[in-house]
Amino acid sequence: MASSDTAISQDLPDHATTEKVTTSPPAGNSRRWYALVIIALAQLMVVLDASIITIAVPYAQADLDISDANRQWALTAYTLMFGGLLLLGGRMADYLGRRRMFLIGLAGFAASSAMAGFAWDEMSFFAGRALQGVFAAMLAPAALSLITVTFIEQRERARAFAVYAAVSGGGAAIGLIAGGALTEYFSWRWTLLINTPIAIIAAIGGVLLIVRDRPSKRTGGYDLPGAITVTLGLISVVYGFTKAAESGWGASSTVILFAVGAILLAAFVVIEVRTPNPLLPLRIPGDINRGGAYLIAFITPTAMFSMFLFLSYYFQNTLGYSPLKAGILFLPFPITVIISAGITSSLLPRFGPRPMLMLGTGLGTLGFLYLAQLDSDATWVSHILPSEILIALGMGFVFVSSQSVALHRIKESDAGVASALLNTSQQVGGSVGIALLSTIVAQALSGQGGSEMTLNPTTGEPVPVNPDSFIDATIHSYDVAFYWGAGFMVLAFLVSTFMIRLNRHSLGDEPQNAAVAAA
Repeated sequence: MASSDTAISQDLPDHATTEKVTTSPPAGNSRRWYALVIIALAQLMVVLDASIITIAVPYAQADLDISDANRQWALTAYTLMFGGLLLLGGRMADYLGRRRMFLIGLAGFAASSAMAGFAWDEMSFFAGRALQGVFAAMLAPAALSLITVTFIEQRERARAFAVYAAVSGGGAAIGLIAGGALTEYFSWRWTLLINTPIAIIAAIGGVLLIVRDRPSKRTGGYDLPGAITVTLGLISVVYGFTKAAESGWGASSTVILFAVGAILLAAFVVIEVRTPNPLLPLRIPGDINRGGAYLIAFITPTAMFSMFLFLSYYFQNTLGYSPLKAGILFLPFPITVIISAGITSSLLPRFGPRPMLMLGTGLGTLGFLYLAQLDSDATWVSHILPSEILIALGMGFVFVSSQSVALHRIKESDAGVASALLNTSQQVGGSVGIALLSTIVAQALSGQGGSEMTLNPTTGEPVPVNPDSFIDATIHSYDVAFYWGAGFMVLAFLVSTFMIRLNRHSLGDEPQNAAVAAA
């Protein structure tokens, strides 16, 4: 990676490399804070959609007669399109206008959510989910880049990122709660249909409150070779991790997908080096600080998604709780993330990002280590609740600080693609975590004899040979996943320690531009 000073200087216009901006945008137009509410609402909708459907999938499968082999497409169709198209969506926001792409993304997300919610068979359902992913890939980077170009004063940006981070960090847990309630009391279809009125409200608010931005000038055409290679490469990698969870890491389909993805992503890097108008200027991740922030954004969801997934299994399958009760038990997590993000917005300008990231990843490590002590005698109050609070406190510190570093001193013309790279890191990291740790859990369960099944003579369904041993083996397998989660948090701590070099003074050194001042 290039040195921090060199890479940063390349990102700015000449006049911005020598001036330090210490004044905030004109305060006369305070609607940017109302606009932040609309942006946060749209981001919450995107984050929710990845988890709100989780509890509803069995009901959708039965209603639409979806086979066991195809049910994974309820999740995969969304994540493949979302993860694969994010970089392209970010560059479209830069070139076509962030507000415009934000509104297009909302309109498309509303329509595709209605399509999936009113699905009449499995193909219409999967098509609706895929289109949701397409429009989410337009919406998410546009939303984050709007924050980047709207809030430039250090303390204001920290507060704006705190709101965004609280929504992003707590959204998955809120999705489980909402999904459980809607499925239990209404229908699985409402886990999708609920997006349509929310998107319409956000679109109206966007038209009224978000200032129209000026698209970045292009010196050449679109980087179509780069867009094609990175999109297909990311789709291949994300799908590879999905297949790994189903078929195993050594399966030929898994190996082929990873190989194709690696070749395409390597070709993408070569194209970006040579093209005069790259989709992703390599100076963006090439700065050691931003590179570290993107790594942290990749690593932490790997651990966090495992916590949501396996605690959801534990609550529903092991303890037998209803979907709604299981969702409610996650409620302390988003509440604590919101509190932690608010604290971080005040501390970040005073101490800088590295101490915040080290503290956050350290708390996350302790939380996962404590959660890994789960056993059959554990209770939610004494064991799971303290773990949730520790992890959520840490994630609030991490989300706000990593977003601030990842978008530090990014030119307005690159704000969309830089935001997309951050979203891509998080999306792929979550996919890696689910696939990797699902495989590890299956192996741990098998090693403890928990996979030994027999057929119930009455129903013909498979049941454990020894139910008590099965429960103990299942809990043990979850503990193994949580230990791995702690290991990922340690890795994020090391990245924070050795790659993040910004201090509180350099964090406040942002370029000024006319579009920001207008906002």
